[in-house]
Amino acid sequence: MNDILLLSISGEDQPGLTAGITAILAAHSVNVLDIGQAVIHATLSMGVLVEVPGDCDSGGMSQALKDYAEARGMQARITRVSPDSYALWVQAQGRARYIITLLARKITADQLSRVTAVVSRHGLNIDGISRLSGRIPLGELPALSKACVEFSVRGQLQDSNLFRRDLLEVAGALDVDLAFQQDTMYRRNRRLVVFDMDSTLIEAEVIDELARRAGVGDQVSAITERAMRGEIDFSESFRARVALLQGLREEALEQVASELKITEGAEHLITTLRTLGYKTAILSGGFTYFARYLQSRLGIDYIHANELDIADGLVTGRVVGPIVDGARKAQLLRELAGQQNIDLQQVIAVGDGANDLPMLSIAGLGIAFRAKPLVKQSAEQSISTLGLDAILYLLGLSDRYQNHASNRKQPSDIGPQ
Repeated sequence: MNDILLLSISGEDQPGLTAGITAILAAHSVNVLDIGQAVIHATLSMGVLVEVPGDCDSGGMSQALKDYAEARGMQARITRVSPDSYALWVQAQGRARYIITLLARKITADQLSRVTAVVSRHGLNIDGISRLSGRIPLGELPALSKACVEFSVRGQLQDSNLFRRDLLEVAGALDVDLAFQQDTMYRRNRRLVVFDMDSTLIEAEVIDELARRAGVGDQVSAITERAMRGEIDFSESFRARVALLQGLREEALEQVASELKITEGAEHLITTLRTLGYKTAILSGGFTYFARYLQSRLGIDYIHANELDIADGLVTGRVVGPIVDGARKAQLLRELAGQQNIDLQQVIAVGDGANDLPMLSIAGLGIAFRAKPLVKQSAEQSISTLGLDAILYLLGLSDRYQNHASNRKQPSDIGPQ
């Protein structure tokens, strides 16, 4: 029976190392069963699992590898693997694979310790750990710094709800975000991203801004509170709030639009998504006036929101057409997916309110962004620590690839399609 050897080489990274090591293996006609290599701060760690033919001098090959490594100031360790151990390793490839994404302003050992403890407690095995965020300078952290580490884990998960709950407890205790998703073919094959607008793409609730200018801010807030307590539904509360805006001059809308603050990371996210060929949409319970403004500024492909009725330069207090509530958002998401001829698993939905839950629940990746507690608990994924562009990490895109994609197209080149 052929020998199976695990070759482990480590030391200072140098040009030509991999070429030299594989040349030795080639000279002995071995079969490569697995190979992996990583470099951290100019230090190389390389592992090669090989099958050595029966007529090969495995001792001579091992010595050649050790001599090669020693001559370059490196360490080489060669371990024999039993056929039974190898068979178990092969069988493990059929197990489900999951991705855990840790998002924070900075990564600490305590965070990694607690996350990996949860993984171990649930009987999962870590196959790989990758840093997706850029290198962090020493000293004080830059403003709005981003840090992300991705864990690839494998195994039979007995209770996914309990596992997710344990991760959420760690996230809450450490003030970080932890996303957990199955590693399927859809993860890197999303094609459409739909966003809520107010408190998601922008850091404001537009109707509250308009109400303040109309002098009815307290009344509108009181209706909003009743809706949040479930005393009235979204459509009823929305019509009541809009009615209070009657008589507001149209110029006030323009003023509010010019003062809108775009959410952290939104521009980078959408620029990158467009470059990668994604379609984007706003599905909002707010107003089309502001959705069109964002469409022009950010380059959004589709918008669906509520049409505020204006006559003779004044808000009439009415809405034209059906109200975009939670059920309507979910319906629009399905329609957009159908128009793009894609599966719902290829859709990402992002929102912060209870009326976003219907669309978050049917999208392949539903993300509660800086959401209310009830929404955060109900959604599959949540992001509260970083900006909207943290979504790119959930797609497995490192900063290096993000920057390459966004640099291909400048913001001035972007406009509605």
